[in-house]
Amino acid sequence: MSYLGIDLGTSEVKATLVDDAQRIVASGGVRLRLSHPHPHWSEQDPQAWWQATLEAVAKVRAAAGATFAALRGIGLSGQMHGATLLDAGGAVLRPAILWNDGRAHAECAELERRVPDSRTITGNLAMAGFTAPKLLWLQQHEPEVFARIDKVLLPKDYIVYRLTGEFVSDMSDAAGTLWLDVGRRAWSDAMLAASGLSRRQMPRLAEGNAVAGHLRDELARDWGLAHAVTVAAGAGDNAASSVGIGAIAPGNAFLSLGTSGVLSVCTDRLLPNPEQAVHAFCHCLPQRWHQMAVILSAASSLAWLGTVTQTENARELAELAPTADPARAPLFLPYLNGERTPHNNARASGVFFGLRGSTDRAALAYSVMEGVAFAMADGHAALVTAGTHVERASFLGGGSRSRFWGELIASVTGLTLLRHPDGDFGGAFGAARLARLAVTGETPEEVCTMPPVVEEIGPDPARAGQLGERFARYRRLYVTLRSEFT
Repeated sequence: MSYLGIDLGTSEVKATLVDDAQRIVASGGVRLRLSHPHPHWSEQDPQAWWQATLEAVAKVRAAAGATFAALRGIGLSGQMHGATLLDAGGAVLRPAILWNDGRAHAECAELERRVPDSRTITGNLAMAGFTAPKLLWLQQHEPEVFARIDKVLLPKDYIVYRLTGEFVSDMSDAAGTLWLDVGRRAWSDAMLAASGLSRRQMPRLAEGNAVAGHLRDELARDWGLAHAVTVAAGAGDNAASSVGIGAIAPGNAFLSLGTSGVLSVCTDRLLPNPEQAVHAFCHCLPQRWHQMAVILSAASSLAWLGTVTQTENARELAELAPTADPARAPLFLPYLNGERTPHNNARASGVFFGLRGSTDRAALAYSVMEGVAFAMADGHAALVTAGTHVERASFLGGGSRSRFWGELIASVTGLTLLRHPDGDFGGAFGAARLARLAVTGETPEEVCTMPPVVEEIGPDPARAGQLGERFARYRRLYVTLRSEFT
């Protein structure tokens, strides 16, 4: 048997086929485009998601041959928080409003005013990126659209609907809406009512390794499949990555430097810290939760620097950074798209402080990598405040290719970072594992194992001492500039 994982990211839809031995047989990706029609807006067309999904699956099918013909299960992973709105006929009402859309800033305060105990119910601070504030914005600014809403789906749940005809969401993704009672793993009528919605407009809830439905007959025929194919409920992107890397037991963690930066820790109970913008969500597996400290610009900060310095490959900057003199490098606040943990400040912006005529590309590259490390250290401190103790974390994402970046992060956080063999253990691979669990009924512990550790990057006491003073200045700089971010 084989299992297909589909990861609906912000920039790409990726499909990965995995066999019984958990080997990746084939992968295919299709790029997506973002739309920014107004400042702070970020949208995508759900039909483009679906078309990209079909194209990605077609690439996998062409490459995998007989292994694809043995497909028995499909799992979904996806970008979280996006508001995908359908009418009573299942048609999309408007472009989806994405996780990195900041238009609903004022609506966050209004939502918490309407439900004073919202943080207790949801375990989270109301943030502009979450789904519920987006619906308050729509109610105010696009009432004709709001009046026609029959279903509100998260991005990957729209793909589940197109695959199966079923409206289903998993616990991890639903926890990012602000409509879920995260401790009880159930929709909150109070939070829905405050958004002008009801349970009837929500998808059915299921654990990520549960059966959401089965592949539509016409799709099975188109894909050359003569048997039933189970579709699992799936997971939000970071929960799926946890499953992919085997971080499924309490205390297991990963630190990912992708477009955004994430420090995620699995827990056996809800451990919120909404005051510091910690994301406290259900995991996609039963009786598990996870906390996340999230920064919005991680490896994308280095990519941005590559663009403005006309450096063809950001990897070149990562290789230059260790040659810089840290004492002479500027400080960098990596808030290019606002910030979440711990500041929850959608208006925060990126800053270089301490530029000199002698500042060169190496110094700028060092500053950017150090600034991202400091932001991750702020997130780690917020998790500690919530009562989380973590010593080791798998090191993932494009930024993990740089050992130097890992050394900076390990030294400023005190974490030991674990590097694994080259391979794709991300959202699509985790989604394929969830598909297998839904088909076979195996336990997560049997399937969701951790890959071998090829290197440990521990804190360097000498570097930690050097970074400590700069980290303190970095924190003071944000406080000083906070009122200037408008």
